[in-house]
Amino acid sequence: MVILSVVFVVCVSLVSLGIAYYGGIRGLGLLGVWFFLTFGIVVVLAQVIPAGILFVSFLSAAFSPGKRQRCP
Repeated sequence: MVILSVVFVVCVSLVSLGIAYYGGIRGLGLLGVWFFLTFGIVVVLAQVIPAGILFVSFLSAAFSPGKRQRCP
């Protein structure tokens, strides 16, 4: 899990760096934009994934039938 997390953050950071560089940002501004994009994406995903899990569990609880009674 740790290796997957590190690989994910590295991939996101390289894509962010490429987008910033292709957009014409050079020098120290490139590092600032890279830091902002990379950790912005990671923070958003850290909030969206648990919220999605909670939303799906809420929907499944709201639309699934209640407990079924067993025959004695």
